[in-house]
Amino acid sequence: MKPQFTEVSPYIFLLLIPLLLVQSTWLFLDARKRECYPWFWGIWGLTTIPLPGILYLFLVVKIFRRRKEDKR
Repeated sequence: MKPQFTEVSPYIFLLLIPLLLVQSTWLFLDARKRECYPWFWGIWGLTTIPLPGILYLFLVVKIFRRRKEDKR
């Protein structure tokens, strides 16, 4: 049995376009503030969702790092 390809609803694009733009803008502005390849993160943020945002949080923001006052 062959897989059937169906048309993508235009509503999906109306939802995805703003999400990609918001993600890309946030990645670019935050990476520029942290001086960590802002153009790379901004352009990559336009391509897919949510992988660039998740990897940015782990690789640049480092959400699981310990704070200095917690290292006692």
